[in-house]
Amino acid sequence: METNIWGKIATFVNVRNETDIEGANISIRKNIHFRGTTVFVLACAIIIASVGLNLNSIPVIIGAMLISPVMGPILGFGLGLATNDTSLVRDALKNFLVMVGISILASAIFFLLSPLSPSQKTELLARTNPTIYDVLIALFGGAAGMFATARKEGGTVIPGVAIATALMPPLCTIGYGLAHLAPKFIFGALYLFIINSIFIALATFLVAKYLRFPSANAENEERRRRSRRIIWAIMIVIIVPSIISAIQIVRETNFERNVETLVEKNKTIGRSYIFNYEIQKEGRRGHSVQLYLAGEVLPDAEKESIYQDAEELGIKRNQLTFHEDATVRTGIDGELLKNYYEDNTKKLNEMSSALQDLNSELQEYKSKELPAKTLALEIAAQYEDISEVSISRGESIDPQTGAASDQIIVLLSSQTDLSQETIDKITNWLRIRLETDNITIIQK
Repeated sequence: METNIWGKIATFVNVRNETDIEGANISIRKNIHFRGTTVFVLACAIIIASVGLNLNSIPVIIGAMLISPVMGPILGFGLGLATNDTSLVRDALKNFLVMVGISILASAIFFLLSPLSPSQKTELLARTNPTIYDVLIALFGGAAGMFATARKEGGTVIPGVAIATALMPPLCTIGYGLAHLAPKFIFGALYLFIINSIFIALATFLVAKYLRFPSANAENEERRRRSRRIIWAIMIVIIVPSIISAIQIVRETNFERNVETLVEKNKTIGRSYIFNYEIQKEGRRGHSVQLYLAGEVLPDAEKESIYQDAEELGIKRNQLTFHEDATVRTGIDGELLKNYYEDNTKKLNEMSSALQDLNSELQEYKSKELPAKTLALEIAAQYEDISEVSISRGESIDPQTGAASDQIIVLLSSQTDLSQETIDKITNWLRIRLETDNITIIQK
């Protein structure tokens, strides 16, 4: 019974019967070369990605991801490693480096010459801080891309992989960093791009091994052994730093989350509060956390409580630094500060209420605004004799009761006197058009 279950599972997940190894080989090898249309496609992708980052536009950036040809050499590199094909590895790596170099140089020139600077840099900054999720996306995205490439029927997976793994935006972010001499953008985006590239190649290697792509040098034992030694050397150079990098990213992500938890838990402590914090990455010496306090000076007992909470979250005492420049001593200064904050809060609430009232009045005014120009053009288009149209909104007052109602007055100038029938038609049309019955038309 157990054997039958495992047999059914094996049949269910078996993909080798749907694999076109020869077709996948041809497709991957065809897409690694940087020539012909690929040159122009890369140029378009660079410009689109740079413009998208400059405008902080996510749809434009996604468009650049979709058309970027940079993934082709990465798949070729991974396939070459899996099949012991040193020639494919060499060609893929050469074309990959050429594409990367041109992308960075072209995007740097674009940002140097662009007269506009990004008003918001959220999309640029998003490419400078890799997390463990980027590793997982690159690994599983690369695997999905390789499975899709190897399918007999093909599929629509590749565009999704291109969007998920995001190779072009980090390259253009490096170009932005070079253009503005900003190391944070250069090294952060380069780190993200290397992670994406390595783990896509690693995923391609693993899938190609799983699908049993044949070795390229099976007919020559000596050449096969030499190729295998070269390939394994490259694999060690790639995998070891990748594992170290992935572990480091996991640690950094966990540390940042633990710091957020610590700050949230101790946001307000008595009459003191943490108004800001900063994580400083110090390489091998570990990270440090700067806590900025305001309010009253924090007593030692309260600091000890924070230290204990930090240790429970895996943050050492020597990693915490308190900055109390914005604090005051208890007593008179504390009362003055409290009154100052309360007074400011009251004023802010009053200003916010006044702003809401002004917005309401503005919305009401806009709702009553007449599309005078549009109405005049529409009337003139229907009646050629009419030479001038004046439209205004007023109030009709009942002198007996003092009741007021909205009134729309239309002054018409025409080359000949308008008939009463024409005036009635215009009146009825305006009633429907403006959704009101109070229409008065006067001929000049």
